[in-house]
Amino acid sequence: MTDPLPSRKVCDLTVYAALDIGGTKIAGALVNHAGTVTVRAQRPTPARGSADELMTAVTSVVDELAAHPLWDEMTCLGIASAGPVDTAAGTVSPVNIPAWRHFPLVDEVAAHPRLPVGLRPVLIGDAVAMAAAEHWLGAARGFDNALCMVVSTGVGGGLILDGRLHTGRTGNAGHIGHITVDLNGSLCPCGAPGCAEGFASGTAIAAQAQAAGWSAPAGVAPTAAAVAESARAGNLQALGAYERAAQALAAAIAATAALVELDVVVVGGGVAQAGDTLFAPLRRHMAHYAVLDFTRGLPVVPALLALDAGLIGAATFASSQLGAPALATGTRP
Repeated sequence: MTDPLPSRKVCDLTVYAALDIGGTKIAGALVNHAGTVTVRAQRPTPARGSADELMTAVTSVVDELAAHPLWDEMTCLGIASAGPVDTAAGTVSPVNIPAWRHFPLVDEVAAHPRLPVGLRPVLIGDAVAMAAAEHWLGAARGFDNALCMVVSTGVGGGLILDGRLHTGRTGNAGHIGHITVDLNGSLCPCGAPGCAEGFASGTAIAAQAQAAGWSAPAGVAPTAAAVAESARAGNLQALGAYERAAQALAAAIAATAALVELDVVVVGGGVAQAGDTLFAPLRRHMAHYAVLDFTRGLPVVPALLALDAGLIGAATFASSQLGAPALATGTRP
């Protein structure tokens, strides 16, 4: 895929459907031609459940979208999923969803009785979808070379190179969470040692804070968001967990920048909602790791589309791949 398709006149009622499947939530949306989410549905991800339980949650989201009158105007359906994915085969093997290994997600969604006859969903990695959306409407707009990251239950990334979305052969290009940042680190669920995801995901941040002696307040789940709240209040264990996460991210980003030369790095996902609790140490560590002339001073900025980026990107990608009526204002300024 290149940028979203060139601008041309489309009907205001043109609708694109999208799913965004992650380790914490399964979201769905109907998106209009301007890239605005108009209808939303969401379910928790039964990440430790069976393959059937996971698919039941996906089907429930599609059911809710299909019950809306705008569903009848839908022209394509994009699926953004945590990876690895295989876009050609239509299968997913998310590291943080053990029951899905080479799971035929596209075929399963295509079998939904409310999908129009002949419409086949289009699969893309969730962070690649985020990159597509942020390049069109968000913080990467106007940049020819960008790394867009999702830092959430896992850590993923997507690349814009020479003004084009770079998906790679299987759709996994930019999977920055599985760059090794500690040669002696613990084994990641992917099987490699010392992956950035093992330090910087929301799960890793909460686990590190707890291992250092932090406890969530009574009645509050021990999540990365709770750790961030404690960090803002000055808790040293919480601050340390975010410091460790930021250092791992900086090392991985600097390595990526050295390989492909970047103009900007955009960071989104649930962990990025911590704001300066994450971004301040991340930028500080970037100054230590990104020291070559062509990597020094690389801007690292928050995503503008927040948690909608995966949905908007999936819709954008599907419309471009299937020749659906183009999303409006598809070219960059």
